[in-house]
Amino acid sequence: MSAVGTRTLRIGTRGSLLATTQAGTVRDALIGAGHDAELVVVKTKGDQSSDPVEKIGVGVFTAELREALVDGRVDVAVHSYKDLPTAADERFTIAAVPPREDSRDALVARDGLVLGELPAGSRVGTSAPRRASQLRALGLGLDVVPLRGNLDSRLRRVATGELDAVVVARAGLVRIGRQDEVTEALEPVQMLPAPAQGALAVECLSEDAALVAILAGLDDPASHAAVTAERALLAELEAGCTAPVGAVAEVVESLDEDGRVFDELSVRGCAAALDGSDVVRAGAVGAPADAEALGRRVARELLELGARELMTASGDGDADA
Repeated sequence: MSAVGTRTLRIGTRGSLLATTQAGTVRDALIGAGHDAELVVVKTKGDQSSDPVEKIGVGVFTAELREALVDGRVDVAVHSYKDLPTAADERFTIAAVPPREDSRDALVARDGLVLGELPAGSRVGTSAPRRASQLRALGLGLDVVPLRGNLDSRLRRVATGELDAVVVARAGLVRIGRQDEVTEALEPVQMLPAPAQGALAVECLSEDAALVAILAGLDDPASHAAVTAERALLAELEAGCTAPVGAVAEVVESLDEDGRVFDELSVRGCAAALDGSDVVRAGAVGAPADAEALGRRVARELLELGARELMTASGDGDADA
């Protein structure tokens, strides 16, 4: 049954401030396009548990939103794209990737310090093996410690002096209006972000062709191409959300021999040892239409450089946030 027509589109979201804010942008875009829409909060086990993500599984944050789609409680689900499993599920279609927010990681440090100003031994909290491994690889002598909780609780640990700094996704801080607390946006040369970081996935049931068509109006082709390449890299590496793998892709303008402008997709990726002892990097450039193939090409180069061995030695960890 189609959810389109005179019905109000019910948009499923987790209940955190960040999640409802993200879903709210999708609701507002649908209303702006002439459709009635409202948010429906779906409680997930992940939101109600204080256990580490490696224990409860990162998929717990998305699986219950998908269950709500299947049983008809919601018509649309809005995910942080990086939280979705890389394996396709034919029941669902990612109908749109709206314009992506800044994909970079951000440092929030005491006294307005940037990363290079933190003294050796400073306690830096992060939720992700990807961030921890790249921080250690910089050789700054930082004490990288595990971190879990919503953004507000993470930032509070810096404000109270429990930690000297935290590293979080800049996109989340922007979306909840706390970007002024960022003391440094970490460029990809310092730290490659998680695949699809800063991007949203707007999902519905594949069988609802009318709704798929409506949601497609929210899609940003450049953002969609970029995250397709990044996620393909992750899939080719057979690595999950908790792996110490970074990737970033972007559509850039180039000139041909006749001076004509055309779009290219630049893809960069890395895999690291959790202790920071080694990082392998690779990149490729090609047509945005070949996004998936480009991502897989970069992944194969990383594998040739020893990425599998690095990831295996690193073990499992918490998820990016």
